[in-house]
Amino acid sequence: MARLTAGGPNVDVSLLYEINGLAQETPGWLDRIIGFTGEYGLLLVLVLLVLWCWRGVRKLPAPAAAEGFAALVWAPLAAGIALLLNIPLRQFVGRPRPFRQYGELEVLAEGKADFSFVSDHATLAMALGVGLFIAHRKLGLIGIGIALLEGFCRVFMGVHYPTDVIGGLALGTAVVLLLAPLAMALLTPLARTIAASRRAGWLVRGRGCEPAQPVDLPRTSSRENDLAA
Repeated sequence: MARLTAGGPNVDVSLLYEINGLAQETPGWLDRIIGFTGEYGLLLVLVLLVLWCWRGVRKLPAPAAAEGFAALVWAPLAAGIALLLNIPLRQFVGRPRPFRQYGELEVLAEGKADFSFVSDHATLAMALGVGLFIAHRKLGLIGIGIALLEGFCRVFMGVHYPTDVIGGLALGTAVVLLLAPLAMALLTPLARTIAASRRAGWLVRGRGCEPAQPVDLPRTSSRENDLAA
């Protein structure tokens, strides 16, 4: 089994102490807020951001709406794939949590018994952020910023080394971008099919954005054509 050194590189440990040391200087109520934010809050914000983007995508013209919807579906799917890939990766690396090596750390999240590398939270957050970027550039940049903040919070909370976070951010980004061409090629036709459906079309297009109906041109008889000639 491959293992990182118990404490990680010196710069890794130094950054861990500097960032986690802030938790020892901040008041307890703020630590609790940051702990909840890093554990649940920022991921919830990312989910709400994806839903907000979906609301806007449904107002777009049919082709753009289908592509945007496909990208938004790919974001959580990619996040799930990245988390699945992280399961064997964690077992292979086998890096203990930093608070198991350094008892003086301020730990803001209890019950972390699994391995540390790479961070699930950072992986999930960045996958959602980059997936959102494919669908909507501005909201995607906000999502990526939230993912970076998530990574900072995980180190602040004393549950990950900085390199755990960097690895998670890289894993989430790689899965989304490397598999995006194949995913979009499969999901975009599916989104167009859903958009054309009367029952499920609302998932892709909003009310008032109905697909264009074919126009029946008036038919002229051969006699009328002859007269016109």
